[in-house]
Amino acid sequence: MKKRVLSLFAASLLMLSSMVLALEMKDGHPDSYVVKKGDTLWDISGMFLANPWEWPEIWQVNPQIENPHKIYPGDTLSLVYVDGQPTLQLNRGMAANTVKLSPTVGVTELEPAIPAIPLEEIHAFMRDSRFVQPEEMAGAPYVMAGTKRHIIAGAGDEIFGRGDFSDGNKIYGIFREGQVFTDPETEEFLGIQATAVGESRLISVSNDVARLLVNRTHSEIKQGDTLLPTIDEPVRAFFQPSKPKKFVAGEIMAVEGGVSQIGPMNVVIVNLGKREGIEPGNVLRIYRNGENVYDPVAKELVQLPNDKAGLLMFFKVHEKLGYALVLTVDQDVSIGAAVFRP
Repeated sequence: MKKRVLSLFAASLLMLSSMVLALEMKDGHPDSYVVKKGDTLWDISGMFLANPWEWPEIWQVNPQIENPHKIYPGDTLSLVYVDGQPTLQLNRGMAANTVKLSPTVGVTELEPAIPAIPLEEIHAFMRDSRFVQPEEMAGAPYVMAGTKRHIIAGAGDEIFGRGDFSDGNKIYGIFREGQVFTDPETEEFLGIQATAVGESRLISVSNDVARLLVNRTHSEIKQGDTLLPTIDEPVRAFFQPSKPKKFVAGEIMAVEGGVSQIGPMNVVIVNLGKREGIEPGNVLRIYRNGENVYDPVAKELVQLPNDKAGLLMFFKVHEKLGYALVLTVDQDVSIGAAVFRP
């Protein structure tokens, strides 16, 4: 029954999404805005647009400006109309061109650009969390013991690992097997969440036993934790709010932090990924599943339509699953809530 209701609901949303709608400006929007430290692209987009995920439709790239997609504190955004269409133009401030000297001679860094969403809410997930296949966990080296015979180890301790260390890697993430995800409709296996507990550096190897130094930890390291090579890929912290290029429908599978009710700034896991065309910055609308009510006339249970309940933005996308940050919540939302392209 739930699958049929969601399918009908998705079909109606697909029809609405195919309609071309004019860009809607937010009531009381400013004509210009000077970017401040602590702003996010989502905040600024919401100042000008009724639907902040339509940012790419209003943003005008100036090819004469270096890194035109990045916005820095001190920049001025001005709203102008080109051929009757609203457009935001960028005027660089001083902060983007300010160079800060670091303690290391000859090394400089620019004032950081503003992120799409608060980095402090997603930092731990950008680098340290991943989804893996069963064979990756089963065939990987693991923590066998601590050098001081301690079962639990922390930063600065040495540990012994056992397994195949012939891949040439020197840095190994220390992971603990987490939740197993399967699609609630198709029962397809989607992945195992590997939760990072720390990072270690390979010191020496004798046969299949390795000595490693623990560089950092997020929680206590235990016997049996898995050692996986670090993934050398850039972390995309700066992306634009946008809607997916095609219609998508999914479900919130889990929420980080061990809570069941979902609120603003919660990190959630959604059963949508790269294969569905999801990209960092994509915004989806959250729907609260309609309740089952008894119809006394027909004498049967009827499921009410889903209600709009909030918005989320993807910030890290894997093949079949994605991490997203809940931006707004208008009513109670829990695991299992449906998500659709707005």
